[in-house]
Amino acid sequence: MIQIKLYGDQSLKGYTLLEVFPGIGLVGAMAGSYIIEKLKMENIGRIESESFPPITAIHNATPMFPARIYKSEESKIVLFMAEFSMPPQSVYQLSQEMLSFSRKYGITRIVSVGGLPSQKPTNRIYVASSNKDIMKAALKSGIQPVQEGIIAGVSASLLAYGADYKIPVMDILVEVNPQIMDPKYAETAITGLNKLLGINIDLNELHKEAKLVEAKIREMLNKVKDHQQAYPPQPPTDQSMYA
Repeated sequence: MIQIKLYGDQSLKGYTLLEVFPGIGLVGAMAGSYIIEKLKMENIGRIESESFPPITAIHNATPMFPARIYKSEESKIVLFMAEFSMPPQSVYQLSQEMLSFSRKYGITRIVSVGGLPSQKPTNRIYVASSNKDIMKAALKSGIQPVQEGIIAGVSASLLAYGADYKIPVMDILVEVNPQIMDPKYAETAITGLNKLLGINIDLNELHKEAKLVEAKIREMLNKVKDHQQAYPPQPPTDQSMYA
């Protein structure tokens, strides 16, 4: 079971939900961490699941849940992030919970940030969405639609089911070399977000900060991988622990 828990009452009507879970090239993770810092976003909640790795993140000597929710009242953004790759078995339910959350709180749109594998990445920004208004706005901003390809993970599930919840969903995608983690990818992605969301996130310090973020995320992902190898998941039993 996946639970989205907020700390106290939150007013999120009219907000944009930004999903930045780790993926190819760590584009979303690097961009999201930088956005949290620059917008001075407040930690307003967490995401819990028995299928998530049993880890605790520690930042500035403070233990934190590894899957967290942040809010910027000024920019009207609520951001979902995690410091581990989402387990495949959690993807569908998590996307459904996020869509239900968005409908409950009056979220205007959902935006995912990710990468498109490429051997020779360019600075092009792409968008994928079934919403015609989003596509028109993207084209007007010089952002190209994804013509062919495959999108995976939570962002793919959000795209697939967004229409069922009557919530516009779009993916902001940049070309990445999967073997290289480059802060330029995050810079390109935030440039796209600035255009489409009408925000103005300063990119001057991104290269320096994204390198630090990349190192932290890579270390966290490696620790999660080591933990999973040391403590592999146990097969389910016929007897429920809650019976």
